[in-house]
Amino acid sequence: MKPLLSKTTKPFIIYVLVILAISIPVYYLIIDTIWKNELDEHNKTIAEKTAYEFNHLKLSDEELAESISLWKKIQPETNIEEISSNNLKKDQYFTVEKTEIFSPEPEMERYRCLKKVVYINNKPFLFTVQTNIEESRETIAAIAAITTFFFVMIVLGLLFFNRKLSVTIWKPFRNTLDGLKKFNLNHQSKIEFEKTDVTEFEELHLSLSKLIEHNISVYKTQKEFTENASHELQTPLAILKNKLDILLQNKDLTENQYKITEEMNRALTRSSRINKNLLLLAKIENSQFNATEEIELDTLVKQSLELLEEHFQQKNISVSTNISSSIKLVGNSSLTEVLINNLLINAIRHTPNNGIISVKLTNSFFEVTNSGTEKLNSELLFKRFSRQSAENNGSGLGLAIIKEICKFQNWEIDYSFENSSHIFSVKL
Repeated sequence: MKPLLSKTTKPFIIYVLVILAISIPVYYLIIDTIWKNELDEHNKTIAEKTAYEFNHLKLSDEELAESISLWKKIQPETNIEEISSNNLKKDQYFTVEKTEIFSPEPEMERYRCLKKVVYINNKPFLFTVQTNIEESRETIAAIAAITTFFFVMIVLGLLFFNRKLSVTIWKPFRNTLDGLKKFNLNHQSKIEFEKTDVTEFEELHLSLSKLIEHNISVYKTQKEFTENASHELQTPLAILKNKLDILLQNKDLTENQYKITEEMNRALTRSSRINKNLLLLAKIENSQFNATEEIELDTLVKQSLELLEEHFQQKNISVSTNISSSIKLVGNSSLTEVLINNLLINAIRHTPNNGIISVKLTNSFFEVTNSGTEKLNSELLFKRFSRQSAENNGSGLGLAIIKEICKFQNWEIDYSFENSSHIFSVKL
């Protein structure tokens, strides 16, 4: 998980770096082109000015030849040679590289050259001039360094101000988030959102306020329903069961009447159990339990094993335990007890006579393993009223309740089948 600021900052930095990387060669090409054009103008001016000066002196042909020879000696980067009228060409601009022989350490340098036909004493001469352009590289390097420096300053400045401003700008959002984290439907207290001058935050606060009010209203309605259903349904079911128990004790019942009454009693018992389990599921889903108690999980597991000892003996089930001591967690003790009992009862119900059940508890998981014949359908395993066997004694809600309890307490329930054994593991 990354904060929102990093998600917006990273693309920005990448974008700036890409622009910077592109800008340096672009700077180089543009400045080098401008520099060459300037040198071309410079060389052209030298050629035209030199021809003008020679013409202005009005030298004879012999004096002109001597002056040109002297010019070549004192201007090694230029050359003037007479050509015939048949060799007249357009001006030629080009770049050459050659070794600089005048420096202590000879190195390759670039020269911008011009070959231009000029007229001196009305005769065509090919004037060649070369100008060193190495200075352009230093200029480009300096511009690139300065550009990089200011790009870095801009990025660092934007990052700094972005973080500083985000603290202020996102403060109302963080306050809203903190309020939502602390919100509990059991307390049914509204959240007082901070007033801001940001339209989006005000719209968010308005939407959240309406949503919370609606949830509180729905929660109250569902809570009243579950409480009423718990009372109104359980009472007549208890009365009916009591009447059936009395009827079963009547010695005047025929064998057929006794069987019918016994079947009614079993169906009523199962209906009562289903009703209780459905109400429990509704309460869990509506977060009507407090999950802030300290639970001694090892003690609860041992107590459940003791209570179910008789059931183990009835099916001659061998039970092995590996329970770590002092396992303490924060959650709801009554729900945790239901989870442990349901897992153990489920294991007993689906373990054949003379089977094996293994119970393991550590700081990280609680595991119940029982012997079996084939793997269960994982997709239907934790769904309500889904049946994995022909066993009809259960309500079909035990594993669904386990799933909801794990979800409520931020645990994970997992099922696997290994070595002819069903393994239910709860990651704490």
